[in-house]
Amino acid sequence: MRQYIDRAAGIYLRPMTREDTDLIIQWRNSDSVRKNFIYQAPFTREGHENWIRTMIDTGRAAQMIICQVGEGTPLGSVYIRDIDRTHNKAEYGIFIGDAAARGRGIGTAAARLMLRYCFGEEGLHRIYLRALSDNVQAIRSYEKAGFHKEACLRDDVRIDGAYRDIIWMAVLRTDWEEAGG
Repeated sequence: MRQYIDRAAGIYLRPMTREDTDLIIQWRNSDSVRKNFIYQAPFTREGHENWIRTMIDTGRAAQMIICQVGEGTPLGSVYIRDIDRTHNKAEYGIFIGDAAARGRGIGTAAARLMLRYCFGEEGLHRIYLRALSDNVQAIRSYEKAGFHKEACLRDDVRIDGAYRDIIWMAVLRTDWEEAGG
């Protein structure tokens, strides 16, 4: 794997390992992270180990840990899932687990690094994502990273008894290359 570093943002990406399991579970179960996920059920060790076995180990997903340059402190995670080799596309996801790292542009920088990985190493053509429509900060970050809004699916999911809209966004390799990838 090539190195994915953004010195200006002070981060780099490294592959997720099984040793990251406890930290990922802690992050995913925190209210501040969980509230922005479409699937908000508690995250378990068994669930994460199943994710590694059925998705990471099979090549259907790739997950990286966002780390701080210097001391290597883990700040969050980025991943692509449901890698589709027929259509050369995958779904993107991110969470910043370290509360002190939020609102500093780290999510945008991590998305750009992950896009470089997706288009460069994975050879994908399209990276898409789904976001809750009221997650305005994340949507702005995705736009800064190069994603474009494609659709709003009204009342697409039901969370805590309320229907919520989902925004679909995507970036194509050609978009990314034209923007200076």
